[in-house]
Amino acid sequence: MTAITVNDLPEMEDFGTPEAAPITKRDTVQSEAVELPIAASKPSSATENAAALRAFFRAVLPPLFGLFLLIGVWHLATSRGGSIPSPAKTWEAAKILFAHPFYSNGPNDQGIGWNILSSLQRVAIGFGFAALVGIPAGFLLGRFALLASIVNPLISLLRPVSPLAWLPIGLLVFKRADPAATWTIFICSIWPMIMNTAQGVQRVPQDYLNVARVLNLSEWKIVTKILFPSVLPYMLTGIRLSIGTAWLVIVAAEMLTGGVGIGFWIWDEWNNLKVEHIIIAIFVIGIVGLLLEQMLLLLAKRLHTEG
Repeated sequence: MTAITVNDLPEMEDFGTPEAAPITKRDTVQSEAVELPIAASKPSSATENAAALRAFFRAVLPPLFGLFLLIGVWHLATSRGGSIPSPAKTWEAAKILFAHPFYSNGPNDQGIGWNILSSLQRVAIGFGFAALVGIPAGFLLGRFALLASIVNPLISLLRPVSPLAWLPIGLLVFKRADPAATWTIFICSIWPMIMNTAQGVQRVPQDYLNVARVLNLSEWKIVTKILFPSVLPYMLTGIRLSIGTAWLVIVAAEMLTGGVGIGFWIWDEWNNLKVEHIIIAIFVIGIVGLLLEQMLLLLAKRLHTEG
């Protein structure tokens, strides 16, 4: 009989029990992948509403506080009487004034609504002509250095001139007050658009223009496909500055030329010693200018988002 020892037995693989199976790295990664979406859950609707409410109060409460502070200082300054009407007296005059803003009793006696619309019409015409001339001129000055070296000294010479100094030239050329005021708006609105547009063209990366030269693109495609998208923020900044300047100048121009307009209306109310109407007109001018600026800001944000 041959004896069989332990060393002669074949080796047995120890598979172990299912409970004792080792946890591999792959299992750990899978378990983590399952747990990640649970940790990054979306905020509840109540949290989103609270955040939106806080953002609304942060946007609305500070301006309201500033407005109430202005009215409070105004009230304290007029509480002891004087030539400046109080907020309460001005409010009562405003209710009567805006009850019929579009009445018309002749060319020199019209409601404040017609005067605002007449001023906006002059601003729109003068500003429109300034945009048609100023934006292409800015592209040309920014694109061609030789042309810029010729025109820039002229711009530096004419830009500091007060817009009202151009009003007599408009009266001399056009022989009428209305186109003379429009001419004044044109000449004061054109400079910011020219300068900002030219600056934007000059800041376009040279690599873009080198690629366009390699691809043999036409000048029209260079302007529309490369320059215009890059220059758009600068151009909108120039437009914002121009519209603010135009609305500022039209009041002074209408005071000098007469006719229908918010500037002429202020001067007429001063001749009638209605100071409360002048204060109302100041608020109206500020509100209209603010609305014009906010409209351009919304347009700029929309174009930036689409771009």
